[in-house]
Amino acid sequence: MKIKIFAGLLLLFATGLVYTQESISINGYVRNYTGVLIEEPNNFSIIQNTLDLNFEKRSAKTAFKVNPYLYHYTDNKLEPGLREAYMDMYFKNFDIRVGKQQIIWGKAEGVFITDIVSPKDLREFLLPDFDEIRIGITSFKLNYYKGSHTFEAVWAPVFTPTQVPESSSIWSPKMDFPVIPEWDNSTSEIKPGLENSEIFVRYSLMASAFDFELVGGYFYYDDPALHLTKQIDPADMQITGLTARPEYHRVTMGGGSFSLPLGDFVLRGEGAYYTGRHFQTANPAIPDATTEKNNLHYMAGLDYTLGGVKLSAQFIQEYILDYEEGINYDEMENTMTILAKKDFFREKLWIELFSYIGLNNEDALVRPGIIYDFADGFEIKGGANIFVGESGRFGQYDANDMVYMKIKYSF
Repeated sequence: MKIKIFAGLLLLFATGLVYTQESISINGYVRNYTGVLIEEPNNFSIIQNTLDLNFEKRSAKTAFKVNPYLYHYTDNKLEPGLREAYMDMYFKNFDIRVGKQQIIWGKAEGVFITDIVSPKDLREFLLPDFDEIRIGITSFKLNYYKGSHTFEAVWAPVFTPTQVPESSSIWSPKMDFPVIPEWDNSTSEIKPGLENSEIFVRYSLMASAFDFELVGGYFYYDDPALHLTKQIDPADMQITGLTARPEYHRVTMGGGSFSLPLGDFVLRGEGAYYTGRHFQTANPAIPDATTEKNNLHYMAGLDYTLGGVKLSAQFIQEYILDYEEGINYDEMENTMTILAKKDFFREKLWIELFSYIGLNNEDALVRPGIIYDFADGFEIKGGANIFVGESGRFGQYDANDMVYMKIKYSF
């Protein structure tokens, strides 16, 4: 029923726009995305058909954008959604945007550091395009301009969490529990209300020689902390039961990023300081298995073009302050990313390689790909996702090595 309502409203909306407003821009794409696991019996990791539409109109004082999409899977499951739906109002020195919107901050590629406003859809880990990973949120955004300076404020009245894979998914994170837990979801939702709203601010400067931004926020961390209650047999002190209670906690974040051209190189940096983060711990002295700590998350990156090959490298580190033994994370987690990309035949063919490398656990995600522009608007992309290692953020998915093809027509 929901699908029929969605399709009917979409058709009515599109038809009305076509016949009443010739100046409205309509574009989008149709795509087939098929992936198969390399490991026998070579199951399909995904077969997805996508319809993505954009309706936009802009005038001197106002604008709007509506971006509905529809995913279709081989089990005939249909997943409709609304990526963005917002309105703009333009004034002399400031703009106001109201509605569901994706908000992108920071300079890092493939990593979220100060990019904190839009939560993430991680149901397929980090494999989809980032405009599909980011979730639009209903918010009110004000941009004030003064020369090359921009002051931005975002108020989100409703909290939106990270979307996680179902427990049966091949992308469900591996959790090491001593016994299978019972789930208590009594604190797994944040009730809409003024006191539970979120606020974000940003100052940015676009200069001729460099650009940088300063950001801050008071918000709920998008991933829940798991508060654990253990039932212990007093006779042998063994764990006989476990209750897991997910809960979202308020954090405060301040940070910034910059981009600085240095001859043929571009130096990028980004960092964030969090207070109020909750981390899992195995310390028996802590009753609910979480401990509150402050932490730093930062990145240094360098871009360079050599012989027509775009090269980029990033070093990312997460550091837990006032570290204690028993925390289920390393005091410092080190990651690198490497990108190499080159075009051929006047940008008709692209070959690329992007890799995440986990230095702590010697694991990695290697993503080679080739993109061919078959015709105007028609693109074919083939690639692979190779997971290396036995543990860690990427190594836990070692059995999920896959090859895939995306066939996309944009209009």
